[in-house]
Amino acid sequence: MSSYHEQHLQSLRNKSLFSGDAFIDGQWISKEKQFVVYEPSSTSILGKVSDCDLEDFQTAIKSADQAQHSYYENTTGTQRGALLRRWNDLILENIDDIATILSLENGKTLGEAKGEVAYAASFIAWFAEEATRSYGVTIPSSTPHTTLMTVREPVGVCGIITPWNFPAAMITRKVGPALAAGCSVVIKPPSETPYTCIALAKLAVKAGLPPATIQVCPTKDRQAAAELAKNPLVKKLSFTGSTGVGKKLAELAVGTLKKLSLELGGNAPFIVFDDANLDLAVEGAMFCKFRCSGQTCVCANRLYVQKGAAKAFVEKLVKAVQSLKMGPGLDQSTTQGPLVNKAAVQKVKEHVDDAVSKGAKVEVGGKASMTSGFFFDPTVLSGVTPGMAVSKEETFGPLAPVFEFETEDEVLRLANDTEFGLAGYFFSQDIARAMRVAHKLQVGMVGVNTGKISAAEAPFGGVKESGYGKEGSLYGLEEYQNIKSITIGNQNVGAE
Repeated sequence: MSSYHEQHLQSLRNKSLFSGDAFIDGQWISKEKQFVVYEPSSTSILGKVSDCDLEDFQTAIKSADQAQHSYYENTTGTQRGALLRRWNDLILENIDDIATILSLENGKTLGEAKGEVAYAASFIAWFAEEATRSYGVTIPSSTPHTTLMTVREPVGVCGIITPWNFPAAMITRKVGPALAAGCSVVIKPPSETPYTCIALAKLAVKAGLPPATIQVCPTKDRQAAAELAKNPLVKKLSFTGSTGVGKKLAELAVGTLKKLSLELGGNAPFIVFDDANLDLAVEGAMFCKFRCSGQTCVCANRLYVQKGAAKAFVEKLVKAVQSLKMGPGLDQSTTQGPLVNKAAVQKVKEHVDDAVSKGAKVEVGGKASMTSGFFFDPTVLSGVTPGMAVSKEETFGPLAPVFEFETEDEVLRLANDTEFGLAGYFFSQDIARAMRVAHKLQVGMVGVNTGKISAAEAPFGGVKESGYGKEGSLYGLEEYQNIKSITIGNQNVGAE
């Protein structure tokens, strides 16, 4: 561990939050077999984490199943909400420590990390309130003397598999509604960033949640993690990650017909029309393209700018990008952290090289200028065309490729010409166009004159090969519930 890590880890108020243990059957376990976690700004070893095997997952699933029935049957929505509110409070009380851990393992700036932890807590707070709003309905029956009603019940043990780019928020956005509904969870955190999940689990147990309702199984063994998709005791699987892995998990889950939520890859279009407020458009692009160094599933991947505004937009965007300062996430002056690993850097380089070889122009960036760490300079390309790799593939890095277009019909055709359909953005001051384009974009989420579309109260999810199911919002609880109908007949029997 480098002195950089030591310095910041020693500054933690609650040092017990930084742990590499698994949490199985109510016990913190340090496995003999461990895997290494790297700090991406220096590529040095941050620490070692327990590497769970198939038997560990099976033990955790069985324990969670046993806890499931007791947890739901012996608590009310009000009681579960109170437990979640306490967890929310503890997360916010420890926001500085969790943000430091998150920044060290993920690389994002401390400001972004704190923002994510607050965002993560908002899902716990939201579903603490939703726990008491699990409404059924009474349905008028077509049969005399009969009452028909529905109730909502927890689906059962939920397998949770989360990505490294939002190590806190992707946990709480799934676990919050599961616990609110009365489900127990078995979490497989990302091997790149497992420490944040472990810290959150420690606070959940401290909040009073029954320990066996939460199990945390870090691993680099994909076959072991696949047990969450195959085991019949797991009734629901929620996964955020690549479309390829999502499809494989869905194939495995077919064997037991599990309920699935899949939040998969994206290739978000970001459209700027001639009549847009360009300052707003640049502000939106900076947020949804360069947040987390471009490593978000909803970040702008293809920037389409109408020809009349293209030159001015690119000039403003380049100026904004030039103001970014790369460095370790915990350095006060850093506004752009590293990528998560070497493969991420290589993919950005390949997309830049491909575009330049086919005629694109580098307006700023275009290379890795830092001598150490997984860094790539924030980059803007102009003159990008549909034949380049970046038009079809998700970059997942700090690369903003600018395409020019002439008509609304043309840009909608280009924007929708992808198998993905997670998020889309556009900027226009024409209200009729705003409504028209919002309806025609083939995505699950649309940002109009803003790059900020994620919040606990907003439904999150995509269409096409970006997956299915909604997270957050009033719809989020339903993903972890079954609807049961109850018919009470012959109510006239025995009447005098």
